[in-house]
Amino acid sequence: MKFGGTSVADLDRIRHVATLVAGEVKRGHQVAVVVSAMAGETNKLVAWTNDAANPPGGNGHGVANAREYDVVVAAGEQVTAGLLAVTLNAMGVPARSWLGWQIPMKTSSVHGAARIEGVDAAAMKKSMAAGEVAVVAGFQGVADGERISTLGRGGSDTSAVAVAAGLGAERCDIYTDVDGVYTTDPRIVPKARRLPMIAFEEMLEMASLGAKVLQTRSVEIAMLHRVPVRVLSTFTPEAGGTLLCDEEKIVEKKPVTGIAYSRDEAKITLHKIPDRPGIASAIFGPLAEAGVNVDMIVQNVSEDGTTDLTFTVTRGELKRALGAIQTHADTIRFRDITHDAAVAKVSIIGIGMRAHPGVAQTMFKTLSDKGINIQVISTSEIKVSVLIEEEYVELAVRALHTAYELDAA
Repeated sequence: MKFGGTSVADLDRIRHVATLVAGEVKRGHQVAVVVSAMAGETNKLVAWTNDAANPPGGNGHGVANAREYDVVVAAGEQVTAGLLAVTLNAMGVPARSWLGWQIPMKTSSVHGAARIEGVDAAAMKKSMAAGEVAVVAGFQGVADGERISTLGRGGSDTSAVAVAAGLGAERCDIYTDVDGVYTTDPRIVPKARRLPMIAFEEMLEMASLGAKVLQTRSVEIAMLHRVPVRVLSTFTPEAGGTLLCDEEKIVEKKPVTGIAYSRDEAKITLHKIPDRPGIASAIFGPLAEAGVNVDMIVQNVSEDGTTDLTFTVTRGELKRALGAIQTHADTIRFRDITHDAAVAKVSIIGIGMRAHPGVAQTMFKTLSDKGINIQVISTSEIKVSVLIEEEYVELAVRALHTAYELDAA
């Protein structure tokens, strides 16, 4: 069982979480619980760390030592784990807290964004077999055998699935403030439906394309280790939630399962660059070295031996991307460079696309009928993404949701 920040926001909510845990114990299950920091705590700890790294009179550009940053920000989950263990024990449910280094959850040494390398759950299994609930501080692990590490924002989901895999758990239940995965954002489309089941591959695409329900790395680990994951609400768990599972378990495979969108997009176009071998490497090599992640790419070759190349990056990386391109302008030899941050990506996702021809055409016609121009197209076996003007995002999502018959009756 995993509980996010809003689920453990204060002592009353922690007590509510304890009753849910106690209910699973009463049903005869051995239970491990992974908790996030209380809502707002991580932001407060990050702010304190940044302030400490910038004493009065400095230039304001100080950056905290990454190892010590992790020591501070990991404290939020430690507090929650201890409080939940205290609460469970007070209710007569034996429990003990486990920090990342105690399990141990071994990670890489990239502090602030560590990746999990292994979970040695033998001691935890022994404790659970003896009747104790294991309360695990999410988001944290141990690097190099001795230093506290953190997994990056949203890392508690990843912790939970990794612990479930390490324990060989029957299922990983992720409790949050929504009651499952929907066909699209219900704030945009009131007729969006909760999906009872979704394939790992579909959830991975939805998470990476803008859906905020689950962190992408947690879905990757679930898919790799075939850990069934259920997303449900802490406040209305009886609603049932959404089960992430193998594709084979889903009987009805509609052409499109869901629609995701992302406003965090920026488009860069290099005009009139030489159409010669190695030009793509000359452009994307410097971007990779600058740590810029390129998403959609389209190239148009002209008859005069030049080409226009358009690609997208996140808005936060736009300035860095433009700087890297300008630094290598003499090598790339473009005539002009333009950029646009008023764009957004809309994607349709579904394992049923493999067996249904014409899915992309429905998308293109629907957007055309609404007067929405497509700037860039990107596809995979189970998704089609388009780049459009940001002002048309909500119109596009609503129209596509209806076109693929995803609206609730």
